[in-house]
Amino acid sequence: MLVVSTTTSAARQVKGLRTTVALKIVMAVTGIIFLLFVLAHMYGNLKALSGQEAFDDYAHHLRVLGEPMLPYSGFLWVMRIVLVVSLVLHVWSAARLTRRKRGARTQKYTVKKAVASTLSSRTMMWGGIALLLFVVFHILQFTTLTIEVGGSFDSPHERFVAAFEVWWLLAIYVVAMVALGMHLRHGVWSAVQTLGWSNRRRQPAIKAAALAVALVVVVGFLLPPFAVALGIVN
Repeated sequence: MLVVSTTTSAARQVKGLRTTVALKIVMAVTGIIFLLFVLAHMYGNLKALSGQEAFDDYAHHLRVLGEPMLPYSGFLWVMRIVLVVSLVLHVWSAARLTRRKRGARTQKYTVKKAVASTLSSRTMMWGGIALLLFVVFHILQFTTLTIEVGGSFDSPHERFVAAFEVWWLLAIYVVAMVALGMHLRHGVWSAVQTLGWSNRRRQPAIKAAALAVALVVVVGFLLPPFAVALGIVN
């Protein structure tokens, strides 16, 4: 009986470890998809610095990309579906991993050991929730046009400028981008670890690269709104 019990316990531990690894891989892969989208989105936003014609042309080209193989806005819908599926998988995996982590805690871990951690790693869950809420708000504002801040305009550039002339929207955007930067800093490092691309020798370079990616994204996204707020772009 003891042998059977021990074997069953070991099998459960192996299964649990495999499931945890699988969930982490799902988070890593979907995280990479989000990173690629964020970089592309940042590039598009930076077009606002080149003026209305450049920004509106960029928005138009996104809608006709892939024609005639794809219908009008077909590429955008494909991208949205991929992002929604990735988002569901990412959030689901994060929730499962959090539940597993809490369930694995026993009395012997009640005393917390001092471990090397960053603010980014400690705020991943709450930062992720804040980003999810911001994404919903952002879609309602700039995609479905359900929320209009600053007025209603046919031109994407005019909507962009009018929106970021409103101080409280700029404030929300700044907070969201800081949260995004912190999420990316830890997320990039964690994804590299999960996919086995890291070792002790590479860790300093990977951490520096993760920080660099986060800074580039934050600065890149904040440049156009602040250019609007300061009257540089109008």
